[in-house]
Amino acid sequence: MSKPSQQKASLLTIFITVFIDMLGVGIIIPVIPALFFEESTAILDPSYTEAQRSILYGFIIASYPILQFFGAPLLGALSDRYGRKPMLTMSLFGTMIGYLLFAWAIKEGWLVLLFLSRMLPGFTGGNISIILSSIADVSDAQSKTRNFGLVGTAFGLGFILGPTLGGVLADNTVVSWFGPETPFYFTAIITLLNILLVWYRFRETLQKASQVPFSLFRGFKNIAKSFAAPNLRGIFTVVLGLSLGFTFFTQFYAVILIQDFDYTEKNIGLLFGWIGIWLAITQGLIVRKLSNIVAPKFILQFTILTLSIGIALVLLPDQAWWFYVIAPVIAISQGITSPNMTSVISEQANADQQGEILGINQSMQSLGQAIPPIIAGYLNAIDNRLPMVAAAGIIFIAWVIYMILFGGRKNKIG
Repeated sequence: MSKPSQQKASLLTIFITVFIDMLGVGIIIPVIPALFFEESTAILDPSYTEAQRSILYGFIIASYPILQFFGAPLLGALSDRYGRKPMLTMSLFGTMIGYLLFAWAIKEGWLVLLFLSRMLPGFTGGNISIILSSIADVSDAQSKTRNFGLVGTAFGLGFILGPTLGGVLADNTVVSWFGPETPFYFTAIITLLNILLVWYRFRETLQKASQVPFSLFRGFKNIAKSFAAPNLRGIFTVVLGLSLGFTFFTQFYAVILIQDFDYTEKNIGLLFGWIGIWLAITQGLIVRKLSNIVAPKFILQFTILTLSIGIALVLLPDQAWWFYVIAPVIAISQGITSPNMTSVISEQANADQQGEILGINQSMQSLGQAIPPIIAGYLNAIDNRLPMVAAAGIIFIAWVIYMILFGGRKNKIG
């Protein structure tokens, strides 16, 4: 097989892998908030107050990215040394076990196991840095943003089907034996299929092994390195702000829908599926077109701001149908921002450092995903609109920092 053909085969396998992986992530989106806030499926007994439920929900959401903060950079560095394929296989296996344990925890009503079952796939599930490294391995400067957008397309397609499917699988009015644990059993099965796909179809993309040192505390070293290096400090400050803000939004958006608009798992799934449609359109079509005519660092000057505005609009509706109008603004802005930001970050590393630099990126994102749920749990206990205020405000600050540092500059960031 020629080199271009091998690259296309690798990209196709990566696309399918990301789709299956994100389908699993999407399936559980409507279920977890309902376990804490919807009376019919709540795992907590009635003695827990609304504030206690909110705080516990925040901690369980935070448990995944906290462990990912330790696991993702470790996996990224290991993939630079031992290859993308074995590390990706290992991460998917840990994810599958986590889904099975979560289903068991729901069935038994065991809160401690619920936390442990999110922590395990958090540590082993930092596979996005491996996937992005694989794409960087087979991409040149011109195709990098376009190929990163391919991941976004798979991400969006997973979000079209995942939340809707999860909402249906958790609804016992659809099938009598469906329940909140059913989506997790289903997700474990499709993750197993993902493991088999990677094992038999994924072609190793790492051309040159690196001896980058790695450790369990690599995440802390990555944070220190990102702020110490002049060519990383600015862009990773923006990455952290975007991750902080968007996590406030994604993790507590469903809580508003449940508490103020009586959304069920199925309703949440349908809305997130609508968001997924726009993500897929954006990263499958718009990003690919823009990558040929607009530099990544230029387009980010606009999309970060519109993302902040879109999230702020969530605070305005008094009728649920408005959320379907606002969703495309958020999805298009985020859909353009994500691959372009990744492309800019990837440009700062050599070919044999892609796993390391994207592992640092994942560390920053994991840090940004770990802090907001804990804070938002307390904010939500005061007023469920406050997490959305924090989301829009932090992303706006990230945009201001980006404009101060990079606005109007045509040269390479560094």
